[in-house]
Amino acid sequence: MRRIRAVLFIGQMYAAMALLAVVFTPWALFDRRGAYAGIHTFCRWVRWTAALMVGLRSEVRGEVPAGEVLIAAKHQSFFDIIILCSVLPRPRFIMKQELVRTPILGWYALRIGCVPVDRGRRGAAIRAMVEDVARGRQEAGQLIIYPQGTRVAPGDRRPYKIGTAVLYQELGATCVPVATNVGVFWPRHGTRRDPGLAVVAFLPPIGPGVAPDPFMARLVAEIEAASDLLMAEAGFRPPPAG
Repeated sequence: MRRIRAVLFIGQMYAAMALLAVVFTPWALFDRRGAYAGIHTFCRWVRWTAALMVGLRSEVRGEVPAGEVLIAAKHQSFFDIIILCSVLPRPRFIMKQELVRTPILGWYALRIGCVPVDRGRRGAAIRAMVEDVARGRQEAGQLIIYPQGTRVAPGDRRPYKIGTAVLYQELGATCVPVATNVGVFWPRHGTRRDPGLAVVAFLPPIGPGVAPDPFMARLVAEIEAASDLLMAEAGFRPPPAG
């Protein structure tokens, strides 16, 4: 029965995406506020229906940034994107180039100023990232980057990439680390959606001016420690090493 509810939830989620695209795209074509309104509406709908249909409640902790900041977020599944976009006023992402071709999502991502990069060319991607972000700073917003570069399942350990420190230095921005436990309930792949409390937590900001090495050390330590605590709170126990 849980699997059936999960499949029904996923089906209605994508149906809602298509319907809301039809409703909001005319406004979004002429005014970026229409794109943000459509995104906020969809993400809040997904959070509400997740709680209603599969028992997956969601909660945001910490102070939600409203100004122009760099957000370095733990990424475990699509649901952490949903939660972030439901509360941030003007989110935009550093995203994989191939996502531009995704129906609906790709167009809306570009419309709100997301920055696509080619991860296969790391050095060029970082330079292009900095240049594109700098060109787009005329509108205040929250620029989101996933420091590990991909979704990371609970219990997995993957390195944090230097691109976050490069952006932080080049933009002279405050960086807000974000921890999460959503992968415990909504995995990277498949249709499993488990009941529980999924949390996204905004951690204390790191002000501008910290050198790259101590910045990265602090970022890794704070995000990983907070995410581990949230996952433990959700009942997750990592498999023994080795």
